[in-house]
Amino acid sequence: MEYNNPSEIVKDLSFGADANNKIMIGVGKLTQAVKSTLGASGKCVIYEDSLGKPVITKDGVTVAESVILFDPLENIGATLLKEAAKNTVKEAGDGTTTATVLAYSLLKNCKKEKYNIRDIKLGLQTGLFKINNYLDKISIDVKHDKLKDVSTISANNDNILGSIIADAYNKVGKNGVVLMEESETEKTYYENVEGVQFDSGLKSNHLTTNENKDKSILENPYVLIVASPITNIRKIQAVLEHIIKTKRSLLIVASVDQQPMSALLTNKVKGNIRVNVVDLPGFASTKRDTIEDLACLTGAKIIDEQLGDDLDLIQPEVLGECLKSITDDKNTVLTIEEVNEDAKERIKSVYSKIETETNAFIKNKLEQRIAMLTGSVAIIKVGANSKVELKEKKDRVEDAIYATKAALQEGIVPGGGVALLNASQKIKPENIGEEILLNSIKYPYSVIIENAGLPYIESNKKGFGINVVNGKETNMLKAGIIDPVLVTKTALKNAVSVVSTIISADCVISNMRMNAGDK
Repeated sequence: MEYNNPSEIVKDLSFGADANNKIMIGVGKLTQAVKSTLGASGKCVIYEDSLGKPVITKDGVTVAESVILFDPLENIGATLLKEAAKNTVKEAGDGTTTATVLAYSLLKNCKKEKYNIRDIKLGLQTGLFKINNYLDKISIDVKHDKLKDVSTISANNDNILGSIIADAYNKVGKNGVVLMEESETEKTYYENVEGVQFDSGLKSNHLTTNENKDKSILENPYVLIVASPITNIRKIQAVLEHIIKTKRSLLIVASVDQQPMSALLTNKVKGNIRVNVVDLPGFASTKRDTIEDLACLTGAKIIDEQLGDDLDLIQPEVLGECLKSITDDKNTVLTIEEVNEDAKERIKSVYSKIETETNAFIKNKLEQRIAMLTGSVAIIKVGANSKVELKEKKDRVEDAIYATKAALQEGIVPGGGVALLNASQKIKPENIGEEILLNSIKYPYSVIIENAGLPYIESNKKGFGINVVNGKETNMLKAGIIDPVLVTKTALKNAVSVVSTIISADCVISNMRMNAGDK
């Protein structure tokens, strides 16, 4: 009998302890693979890709993604754990391994307890709130001297990469953007370009252009900005014909209805045009100003039917351009040749408004405009002697870029698992859920010690832990062993989320495997 409809696939049902034990085995297997990469003494993992080629990496989420277990229940456990890792890297850019080991520890400790699941879940949430408050209290702002420490640690203690990334962020400033590209040589370096970032992300996975299917990257695109909705593909036909004729790509910044969007996607998939579509940036009263800022930077003319413009008469002359556009799920970054005089005048005007503005909300929006108008872009060119080395190096650089950015946003705390260890020592649990959580957050510290081959020593001094390089107790902040607050909080949040889901399940329905059915 053939099963063509997914709903017709034969299912296998598992219940209670049997299901939970299998899931726990899958969680344990994935954690065992991932946790070896944690910390300064963490090891690399070699895995075989779909083509049978060996890949070396120290990136937690990459290791996790490579794991597919044969047993369906074990694989469900591993897949659920992957979600904690993927969500963490999506939100904070780093902390995937920490999220994984935290989730494992939490789940293991939850299984030991025979208390009401509802009570445990409520306690996990109240405990999470208390830990986050503690981390906020002990966090410190990142200064220039600490920036290199963050990037170096996240780059697996590579001082050269750490210095390059720190220098890049010092150059572009807090409002700037740091990107990564492959170098044409074996050398790794960074270069600065003018650029702008705004909060409009991918509208469809069909618009992506890179191998990972997570970004749309357009080289030297035209920029079309339309303030009114594009309701029909014929409205922009003249522009599209010009794009095809010139063999250029096109970035559309507008609200595009379903019919023209479908037409654009179809033509993009067929290879007729290279196009990306993002929503108009800005909110409410600030939207028009933000759009005008973007138009000024790119040289585009804003088309708006409400102001009398006719979409049917759009001609190529309204197009702006940039050197490159990169869109991920949250933001779009445009690199431009130089900031023109009109843009410089707008910057002066916004600065003068900030000085006189008393409304906190409006002032914040003006500061966001300044960030967009003045932000520069640093591109880290990653080079290596082989493709295998390049892949591993790119993983480390990407983690370090995101971690450094996170540190700039919310500050830093003692690293090496010490911040969470201190939280478990200082916070008094008031219920069983909080007790489980506080016991579980010690685990990253113990894994780091274990990976270094050192005996477990738990310091009671605030901010002190074991420096795995020399095996001595040290002040982590002074030693430059630090973690971004955002990364730590995000890892813990996602670990709690996935564990709360797993412990609530009593029945698992999985697809029947052929081998399982033959037994």
